[in-house]
Formats: sequence, C-alpha cells, structure tokens
Amino acid sequence: MRFLASQADGVIVTNREDELTIQGWGESAVRRLAQIPIGSNIAPNPPPDYNRDAWRRSLGIGPRDLLIGYFGFLNVSKGVDTLIRALALLMADPLLPRPVYLLMIGGMVGSSDPTNQAYAEQIRALIQDLDLEHRVRWTGFVPDRYVSGYLLTVDLCVLPYVDGVSFRRGSLMACLAHGRPIITTYPQVELPELRDGENVLLVPPRDAPAIARAVVRVAGDPRLWNRLSQGALRLARRFRWEEIAAQTVAFFREVAQEV
Repeated sequence: MRFLASQADGVIVTNREDELTIQGWGESAVRRLAQIPIGSNIAPNPPPDYNRDAWRRSLGIGPRDLLIGYFGFLNVSKGVDTLIRALALLMADPLLPRPVYLLMIGGMVGSSDPTNQAYAEQIRALIQDLDLEHRVRWTGFVPDRYVSGYLLTVDLCVLPYVDGVSFRRGSLMACLAHGRPIITTYPQVELPELRDGENVLLVPPRDAPAIARAVVRVAGDPRLWNRLSQGALRLARRFRWEEIAAQTVAFFREVAQEV
C-alpha cells in the first residue's frame, strides 16, 4: 500500500486512523493527501406503508418494551459477543423494569472472511447458552428500505466495536443518518466530531457491564435519548453524499491542476 500511495498523484483516505498512518510515513511519502469520509449506504427511506407500531408488533415487541438494535455483519471486530453478554445482564437488572429485546439487522455474515461464519456460530451458541433465544430477533438479509425501517423501529443502537468506533464504519453512518441514540466504544484516535453524551454515548471495548449501564441510562432518561438522537442527526449532515462528492471533485481538480 505504501508503494502504491507513493506513486499516486493524490491519495484519499476515509478516516483519521488511515490519515495518521500515512502522515507517519513522513512528509515526502505521498504527494497530496486528503481525508474525505464515507457516508451512509442506507438512506432514511423505509417502505411507503411503514408503520413503527405495526413493525414492532410483527417482531413481538410491545409498546413499552425496549428494543436494542445492532446493524452489520458478524465478525470478531464488531464485539457482538460483548453485546450478547450485556443483554443477559440487562434482563436481570432491577433498574430496567421492562422487557428488553435485541434486533439483529441485516445479513449474518459477508463473504470476505471465512472466519466470520465460525464467529457467527459462536454467537448463536452464546445466545443459546445464556438462554436468550426468546430475546433476540434476526431480520436476515433484507432490501435497503427494510433495513431503514428496522433502524427506525429500534429504540437505540449498540455498536460495540472491539477496535473502537471509527468513521470508516458504514454501520455507524447508517445509525447516525436514522437519528438513533448510539452506544459505541471509545475511538483509538481522537475524533473531535464525536461528543460523548451529545451525539454518542461511549463505553470501553469488551465491557458488557458498561454497555448495560449505558442502555439503562438512555432508556431511563428521555432528555438524554432526545439529545443523542438529535445529535446523531446533526452529525450525519457532515457525511451527506452530496458533500462527499463535492469534496472529491475539488480534490481531483486540485490534483489535475498540479500534475
């Protein structure tokens, strides 16, 4: 990768982590470097007949039940095992006096890494070992509009990345675009755009009790829920595809003028 970058007239990275890596190669390592983010591949655009209450009923979720959402494929870096353990803790938490469920949105595994299937089987086994089958719902692979509908149906999203939250994560972008209160893990590098308690709620990686406490906190505080929801929508505006396209065109023009 370093050789290819050094031969290019311009290099675009999508996140701060990769930008820092390339900057660490030295000032002369690449000719021009720009950080231009990705956006959400799932627009807030549910089916025309979408009705939140009806969708919840179809999942067996009552109006007062708490529905946690997880979006994305299963692999070790996503920390889903930690989320499952947090769900078990929540079921026994006296501070959460209402039923709690977890909705796994999207296909279970992708095709890029054969270890994903083994991890998915581990997650299924963990759910069974903890007697949580009746508390976990799976949508399976569904069209984008149904993904959008399910994201709007959950009460909050938990994204417990093992390696910390990053703007390279499309699942994060989708949850932001849908205005979901998001509980996720501390980033590995400073990301000033993420404001703990304002547009996300941050917890340490691999910490099921911390996730459980954060869920109880959001579920029990409507003002915090609303603040996180509105903060997510404001942050999502930074990642609109129109803005991303404009930044990309501007960078291409800059490179073309100097070649």
